[in-house]
Amino acid sequence: MTREDEMRAFLAASGWGDAVVTPLPGDASTRSYARLTHGARKALLMNQPQGAETPVAPPGAGAEERRALGYNAVARLAGADTARFAAVAAHLRDAGLSAPHVHAADHAAGFLVLEDLGDRLFADVLAQGGDERVLYRNAMEVLARLHAQAAPERMGDKPLFAYDETALLAEADLLPEWYFPYALGRVAAEEEVEEHRALWRAALAPVLAAPKVFVHRDYHAQNLFWLPERRGAARTGLIDFQDAVAGSRAYDLVSLLEDARRDVDPAVAEAAVRHYLDTMRAQGTPVEEEQFRAEMAAIAAQRNAKIVGIFARLFRRDGKPRYLAYLPRVWDHLTNDLTHPSLTPLRAWYDRTIPFQTRFSGKDTA
Repeated sequence: MTREDEMRAFLAASGWGDAVVTPLPGDASTRSYARLTHGARKALLMNQPQGAETPVAPPGAGAEERRALGYNAVARLAGADTARFAAVAAHLRDAGLSAPHVHAADHAAGFLVLEDLGDRLFADVLAQGGDERVLYRNAMEVLARLHAQAAPERMGDKPLFAYDETALLAEADLLPEWYFPYALGRVAAEEEVEEHRALWRAALAPVLAAPKVFVHRDYHAQNLFWLPERRGAARTGLIDFQDAVAGSRAYDLVSLLEDARRDVDPAVAEAAVRHYLDTMRAQGTPVEEEQFRAEMAAIAAQRNAKIVGIFARLFRRDGKPRYLAYLPRVWDHLTNDLTHPSLTPLRAWYDRTIPFQTRFSGKDTA
């Protein structure tokens, strides 16, 4: 059977065989989505080809075992595991949050029929004049809800893996591996890579020692829906959470506020951080502010270094040049993150190794 045949068979078996299937724009992954319309009923189809990505490591796997399995295992990515998406969705719904209900699933084939959360992505609402402060305050309330307790060990039958040093360093390694050939026209020297890794290991030590919470891992304006008809934190709809891990309280916050795809008003960003801290205090789970802001700087810098590497990789390896347009914004974020006093050694490495004029390159996009 072709993939199309498999999809049609799945839809027929799940009661959507007569639905109109309208493809939706894709992203950087191997997944695709389509809207299903059958009379007054609407849903979304997730199509995740199986075997398209490297396997997930088993619980307790060491660093070397994960490296042998490939990058997804090292970085704690879900790969093609739709069952993990369903498990995370159930966990979020149990917390009173708006993750899609899974109407039907064939995990062996990689198909899900999901609740349709509509078209009001944060990014679109904001582009149409929506109130940035209101949306971002509500997104902070989602995070405070998730951070009210420690990260669970499991979500249903799926373990919630730790966003550990092995994963964080592997992500930071993407910058010298992919950005150097793209922007500097050379391979990073082994001593440059080792120094970069050692500096990140030191910078991330306080992050790794901090309390661990559920981390969505892709929390930004194109993965959040505005659902004003719902109440409280449930007004923010959540998708694209299959790579969730147990990690830093700061990660999803900086993912939203240092968005690679859109500029966030600095006053709105600061108000959002303040609202998060106030909400955490009000619910009885206060966060020490100075320590948290240092954690924010370190995890934001790590995340932006990773994104620089990923966007260069998407261009050089995958032939997707559109992500290069976001590099100037990401570099602005990273350069600003590195001004935190705790990151001075890393800032010196970047200033010495990657000249400023190469941090905003948009060459080779033809």
